[in-house]
Amino acid sequence: MRDNKTLRYAAPVLVLGLAAAVYGLLQANKPEPEKREDAVRPITVFVERIESSDVSLDVITQGEVRSRITVDLVAQVSGRVVHVSDEFMEGGTVTPDEALVLIEDTDYQLALDQSEARVAEARVGVELALADADVARKQLRGTPNPSDLALKKPQVAEAKAMLKAAEADLEQARINLERTRVSLPFAGRLSRTYVDLGQYVTTGTALGSAFATDRVEVRLPISYDQLAALALPIGYVAKSGAGLPVEFSARVAGRDQEWRGELLRLDASIDSDTRLLYAIAEVEDPYGASSSQHGMPMAVGLYVNAKIRGRQISNAVRIPRGALRAGNTVYVLGEDGQLEIRDVHVTHSSPVHAVIADGLESGEQIIVSTIRNPIPGMALRAGSPDSSSIAGNEQVADGQG
Repeated sequence: MRDNKTLRYAAPVLVLGLAAAVYGLLQANKPEPEKREDAVRPITVFVERIESSDVSLDVITQGEVRSRITVDLVAQVSGRVVHVSDEFMEGGTVTPDEALVLIEDTDYQLALDQSEARVAEARVGVELALADADVARKQLRGTPNPSDLALKKPQVAEAKAMLKAAEADLEQARINLERTRVSLPFAGRLSRTYVDLGQYVTTGTALGSAFATDRVEVRLPISYDQLAALALPIGYVAKSGAGLPVEFSARVAGRDQEWRGELLRLDASIDSDTRLLYAIAEVEDPYGASSSQHGMPMAVGLYVNAKIRGRQISNAVRIPRGALRAGNTVYVLGEDGQLEIRDVHVTHSSPVHAVIADGLESGEQIIVSTIRNPIPGMALRAGSPDSSSIAGNEQVADGQG
């Protein structure tokens, strides 16, 4: 009975011991797993090989086209409008010295005739006064120290003054008659008209407004850095025909239009509100010979982009503006296929390019694509934007980290 009880308690211990022995035996004889180290997968990036060369610093800015001459047409005499030109409308063409508006001139013609009559009368008065003076001088030839009054000198002076006043009135009458014919001394276009046939106008009445089309100008804001790229002093005025070339562009009528002009001068002071300097560029004959390659005029009021050709730098490197990272750094694909984060000295930058004076060598490959969480020394591989795996490569580059 006692042996059965001992066996009942010992059996579980024996089973557990046997199981432990079997487990130990299996662990001791299990096969070693195959060890394999995966190679680091390089990220595909887009690169551009750089070359040093003589680089022209281009200043990119914008401005609004405005006419060099803008005037208001104002009546200088009163009267009824008896004629308006067929071109007297908004957008109408202005021909130099061609009448745009005619004001009734009957009263002014009569005033001219009266003035001519008064001048003729005054001339007769001068002749009579001179004749009387001559007679008096002969009569008083033997009289010692005759007075000026006796010699009729005051009467001659009065007659001459009256003639001069009559001639002035005649000239004023002629001017008033000419002012009934309203014209402009330059070629241009009308931008506004305020009167029409039959309307009565008084002196000072606004008739319309016009602008000249022989040339237009664009006022361009320039920053301090851009001024350095131009290498021009504040208050610069170009000599005749020696202004810096300017290329203007705008998208009009669904096409990219381009025009060419010259930078003629810089303001002599800094704008206190914007802290910018302003330059004036001009385009000759913008509605004619200087129209764009598609025949589009550089119209007044158009907002245009401007590229000013600045100074040149020898042995400089120009890179895409997107390749310049925050803090004036660039990503370089090293010869060992690893990422280098390089500090560079930026001489000039625009929305399109950045000019690097120091920090890059000719022949190096800069990275122009995006890399998320860049780490110096990470493995890279140069890819082509034309490859069929662009999307996948960008996803790999963006997902790194």
